[in-house]
Amino acid sequence: MRTHAVPERTATPRRYLMCPPTYFEVTYSINPWMDPTKPVDRELALAQWEDLRDRYLSLGHTVEVLDPVPGLPDMVFAANGATVVDGRVLGARFANPQRRDEATAHLEWFRAQGYRDVHEPEHVNEGEGDFAVTSSWLLAGKGFRSSPFAHAELQEFFGRPVISLELVDPRYYHLDTALAVLDGDEVVYNPSAFSAGSRAVLRRLFPNAVLATDEDATAFGLNAVCDGRHVLLPQGAQALAARLRAHGYEPIGVDTSELIKAGGSVKCCTQELRERGEEIAVAA
Repeated sequence: MRTHAVPERTATPRRYLMCPPTYFEVTYSINPWMDPTKPVDRELALAQWEDLRDRYLSLGHTVEVLDPVPGLPDMVFAANGATVVDGRVLGARFANPQRRDEATAHLEWFRAQGYRDVHEPEHVNEGEGDFAVTSSWLLAGKGFRSSPFAHAELQEFFGRPVISLELVDPRYYHLDTALAVLDGDEVVYNPSAFSAGSRAVLRRLFPNAVLATDEDATAFGLNAVCDGRHVLLPQGAQALAARLRAHGYEPIGVDTSELIKAGGSVKCCTQELRERGEEIAVAA
């Protein structure tokens, strides 16, 4: 019987922005996972965050730290604060008032770091929560948080083709709970999180995608980060980890159980700083 060779995967160094959960708590509910009646262990959340950061460092990646702000408990989910491509920064504009001041904190950080091309958006978008970057496209989620008008703004700013994808299940309120970019134009996604038309688009663009199940998604397995070889994902998503391993990736399970109480996991905590060195002036 003929078998298909598993491709050899290569990791490339990445630069990430993270924010410690110093003020993490769940006192309001803006997604189906948040329950203010359930206690949150802030010390455990911080230990889990530190473990994730240390795993990135052990894999040779760089982690920059955004200082948390009192009164903004969701700042730990740094992926939502901006989208960075080629050293250009498209800021966020949050849908819910509880998170709106996070956008300012992110923009101030980028400007202080010497990023010269920083754009404050006109339309609601929640950064890499709803925007994903592949080699060929910018994938943009809509339906619960980010405005469809933000997709045109995304394309105009970055000058890359944008693929709009409709999310239909409120449990997967951000694109990064339903789809993860693995390497180049390779992705893993949960078909049931998308409208029929968006599923057809995904099949056409990514015929060899790794397909996830609802079980994978409810374990936050799609809220993952890949460096081309290693896939960091919640340790509860074991079935998805096995599927990724069969495709040549090296899954690394991480305990994010406390952070999941607010509806976020590995990817939510991790904003990728995609840059061209000449486009960033290092701050003195």
